[in-house]
Amino acid sequence: MKPLDGKSLDIVSQNIEKIKELFPEVFSEGKINFAKLQEELGAFAEDEAERYNFTWAGKTEAKRIAQTPSTGTLRPCKEESKDWDTTQNLYIEGDNLEVLKLLQKSYHKQVKMIYIDPPYNTGKDFVYKDNFKDNIKNYLEITGQVDSEGNRLSTNSDTNGRYHSDWLNMMYPRLKLARNLLKDDGVIFISIDDNEVVNLRKLCDEIFGEECVEQYIWDVREDGTMPKTAKNTVRKEHEYLLVAFKNTAHQRLKKYTSYKYIDNNWSNIDNDSRGGWMSANISRGSGEGSGGSKSFTITNPKGIEFYRDWSINEEEYYELLKDNRIYFADNGNGVPRRKIFQNEPVDSIQ
Repeated sequence: MKPLDGKSLDIVSQNIEKIKELFPEVFSEGKINFAKLQEELGAFAEDEAERYNFTWAGKTEAKRIAQTPSTGTLRPCKEESKDWDTTQNLYIEGDNLEVLKLLQKSYHKQVKMIYIDPPYNTGKDFVYKDNFKDNIKNYLEITGQVDSEGNRLSTNSDTNGRYHSDWLNMMYPRLKLARNLLKDDGVIFISIDDNEVVNLRKLCDEIFGEECVEQYIWDVREDGTMPKTAKNTVRKEHEYLLVAFKNTAHQRLKKYTSYKYIDNNWSNIDNDSRGGWMSANISRGSGEGSGGSKSFTITNPKGIEFYRDWSINEEEYYELLKDNRIYFADNGNGVPRRKIFQNEPVDSIQ
């Protein structure tokens, strides 16, 4: 028989659960947005100007924190260092927000690449607290290791009424300051998982501009092995990598250079001085051209015409033909193909 807990029926909690079943969209971080609830019930406020925006509790304060100068000081630790007089590396220990502020003066627009692996906000992995003093004890407090009395601090659990807001308040000033450090052709890489990838993408869109942000999925399996996971759940095999550029003119990660054909069979039937090669298809199907920018007629050495959609435009085709990079199979009777040399890297589209 289940023992009684001695508490009366929590009617309020039951009512809230019923509202959540009917109108899940009016809840934000576990709390009811009564303005949204009114709208769901047909009562609309017509005097409020609507616009697209991304906001959360504490955003204004997060902006203020990003602009507040630091009074901290970086102190050298020669006794803990190695090759002090010759090394060109710098290792800094401290809260990353204050350190980012201290780096602004010396490294503003000087950094080519930044990689960060922030807390994923799983409910167990971070404590948010921006309060700076000048001792290691405070650093241990800020990073969630101890409180002011040496006791372990609680984590940002998903039952917290500001679960996502606290994470965003932690991330906003740090990303804002990180962007200031980047050179004009600089880039920042950010690892994240499902818990905050949507919010992080919106945050990067706001700070860097939507056109400067790209999102990638990467496989977390190692050597084909599967990650451990709880029973009766879908196995997670991926996480995310967000890439933000300082300037769209230097946005190139949608292409990558590789030797993708290195394991193919190579020949050199025309004795090309550049060595062994293979041919790759440049046709987009075998039907008639659609009339687009890459639809045009190519005539092979035997006079046979092919009007198709190609993977290159007409100007690119004639440049390749002039450079002896177009091959016609079947002794000149076949469709044109592109020559790819064994030691030649290829730009591929992500």
